[in-house]
Amino acid sequence: MVHSINMNRIQKTSEEGYSVEVELETQDKQEVYSDLLALSNLKAKSEIGTEKLLERIVSKRNLYEAYKRVKKNKGSHGVDGMRVDELLTYLQGNVSSLISNLLSGKYKPQPVRRVEIPKSNSGVRLLGIPTVVDRLIQQAIAQILNEIFDNEFSESSYGFRPKRSAHMALKQAQKYINEGNRYVVDMDLEKSFDTVNHDILIALLARKIKDTRVLKLIRKYLNSGIMINGVIVKSEDGTPQGGPLSPLLSNILLDELDKELENRGHKFCRYADDSNIYVKSKRSGMRVLASITKFLKKKLRLKVNTEKSEVSSIIKRKFLGYSFYYTKGGIRFRVHKKSYERLKEKIRKITNRNVSMNFNSRLKKLKEITTGWVNYYKLADMGNKLEEIDKWMRRRLRACIWKTWKKTKTRFKNLKKLGVPKQKAWEYANTKKGYWRISNSPILNKTITNQRLINHGFKSLSSQYKKIRLS
Repeated sequence: MVHSINMNRIQKTSEEGYSVEVELETQDKQEVYSDLLALSNLKAKSEIGTEKLLERIVSKRNLYEAYKRVKKNKGSHGVDGMRVDELLTYLQGNVSSLISNLLSGKYKPQPVRRVEIPKSNSGVRLLGIPTVVDRLIQQAIAQILNEIFDNEFSESSYGFRPKRSAHMALKQAQKYINEGNRYVVDMDLEKSFDTVNHDILIALLARKIKDTRVLKLIRKYLNSGIMINGVIVKSEDGTPQGGPLSPLLSNILLDELDKELENRGHKFCRYADDSNIYVKSKRSGMRVLASITKFLKKKLRLKVNTEKSEVSSIIKRKFLGYSFYYTKGGIRFRVHKKSYERLKEKIRKITNRNVSMNFNSRLKKLKEITTGWVNYYKLADMGNKLEEIDKWMRRRLRACIWKTWKKTKTRFKNLKKLGVPKQKAWEYANTKKGYWRISNSPILNKTITNQRLINHGFKSLSSQYKKIRLS
């Protein structure tokens, strides 16, 4: 991509402001917002055909909304190196030519940048990071396609859809289980994003999209290729994870599975490629797994991972990081042990005393992780477990503090400040105990108290959890 514009121009107004909007939309602000309100009307949307869909996609109004979403999501750069904070400057100088190239069919997406994300099972998840301009275009396509496809998706599909969430999927699963469906057909699609057949996907899109220019543009993105170590590798199949369009395309494809399950009368929940079917017996579950595996292979050319897929009691499987357990009042949620392990691994990295880091920065990073984690797992019963993790987390923080004091004089001085008598402070400061052992000794428990950590900004998991449960 050629950057012929002056990147030194800095937009001081935020993306929510009027000045930014003027750069992308020539109409006045009131008209823009009126049009956006009109577009949100479902009846109006259903009356708009798809013959000139590309014009709707590349309208400056739709591109502006796409820009706000890309800006909010941030993310890494693509193969051209352009950062998200440079996107506005690029659009200010190039939006008209970009729209022209898209309408004429001359626009060519750039290859995605391959990134490998470690998985908990020691494998890797392959992500394809598009350039920020391609993310903008993909987001613009997704916004319009969502208006067309989302209303017809299954009620049992919860992933990457407006006004739907993982919590809704979990509560629906809980309902099915409490109705007596105590076995689950837990299907794992083998590299589902990487093995999507392009021809099948385009055929499904063509059922509702009459504008062939849009279909050609989407195929260009599917075939844009992957850059690995400076070499572009052609992509024959798959929708690389990492782009805004990929989740929607996945839902469009897997909606065929949803409709098949509905026609057969099955009770199921699907979140992206994570699909659970709830049945009353293991025997019936085995029949369902065998028949659905054949359907996926024949109709959608998708393969079920037989090693990870299983028919089992619901208490032995996990769903969206949760697991279940029985009580007299019915089935309830708990956090799966692997989810706890992943949380503790993140905490270990932040509280690693061998990594030099400002203590306030450690607390800030811990808060970011724990707040998001507790909000996601708030449906689960986990009070006692969180108190155990809090105790372990505070001990690691005390070890970090003790190591930063290093010298005997520093320890002596800080212990005195914390109210330790002079003689005891000198005795503690000269201890030969290791950092981890000291972190659980009276030396620090009586000086760097729980309340002092709280006053310094530490937020325990248990306190956050209690606050959420009470609200």
